[in-house]
Amino acid sequence: MKKIEIDDELYRYIASETRHIGESASDILRRLLKLDAKQPVQPVVVTESVQAPVVKQDADLKPVAPAKNPVREMRELLLSDSYAEKTKSVDRFLQILSTLYSLDSATFTQSAETVHGRTRIYFAGDEKTLLDSGRHTKPRHIPGTPFWVITNSNTERKRTMVQSIMQDMQFPANEIDKVCGTI
Repeated sequence: MKKIEIDDELYRYIASETRHIGESASDILRRLLKLDAKQPVQPVVVTESVQAPVVKQDADLKPVAPAKNPVREMRELLLSDSYAEKTKSVDRFLQILSTLYSLDSATFTQSAETVHGRTRIYFAGDEKTLLDSGRHTKPRHIPGTPFWVITNSNTERKRTMVQSIMQDMQFPANEIDKVCGTI
C-alpha cells in the first residue's frame, strides 16, 4: 500500500463521497473512477511535455473570478472545521444561510421574500421587522448578508427554511437532504 499526499480540498471531496462507514479511500476512488477491484490500473506515461499557451493580457480586460460550484461549496462547508466546531443548530443554520447567500445573492433574496409562516415573517432586512412580526422571534443577523432571520423556531422549521431556499437555488435533492440533516 502506497501513501500519497493530497490537498485538503481533494480530501474533503473524497470524504464527502463516502457511502458507508469503513469505506476506504481506495474503495471510494475505485468507485469514482469506475475501476474494478481486480482490474489492473494502467500507468500513465507522459511522452512529451506540453506548455500552456501564452495569453497576452489586454489592458481593458479585467480578471474574471472562477465560477463557484454551489454543490462543492456546500460540501466544503459541511466538512470545514469552522462548521464542525458549531455545537448549536442555530449557529449551523446561520452559517448555511450565509454560504447560500454568498453563492447566489439574487436567488437567495427572491427566495427569502417568499419563505414565511402563516403569521410570521422569517427573513427581513432589519431586526425591527422581525420583532414586529411576532413575539419571541429572537432575530439574528445572517453574517455577510443584509438579512436577519428568526431563530426561535424549532430545528425542523429551520430545515424547512433552508430546504426551500436550496430548492429555489436548484440544488439536487440529495445535497439538500445532506445539508438539512446537519442542522
